[in-house]
Amino acid sequence: MSKLYIARSPKLAARALDGEMMIMSGTDSTLYTLNKTATIIWQAADGKTPLDEIVERRILPEFEIDAASALQDAETLALDLASHGILQVSEEPITQPKPASGEAA
Repeated sequence: MSKLYIARSPKLAARALDGEMMIMSGTDSTLYTLNKTATIIWQAADGKTPLDEIVERRILPEFEIDAASALQDAETLALDLASHGILQVSEEPITQPKPASGEAA
């Protein structure tokens, strides 16, 4: 698989709670709870850092798992979160539009 870049969707409301993220979709108001691994990936999803780097720097030091399995699991998770509109996934870096003045970043 090619390098994947991930970015948080701009149409979400999110709050950390006991090491997990609670995310509400701005599209259909569905509430999602991300486990610790998904939370790490979601928080690191800046659109500029490739997923394999996120796994190497953030997932591998946190969990006892081999690199190939961790990357495969992270790719599957990222695509699943993208199918729910939580993440954006691309084979190229993702740039987010800047908020208009007066909007929260």
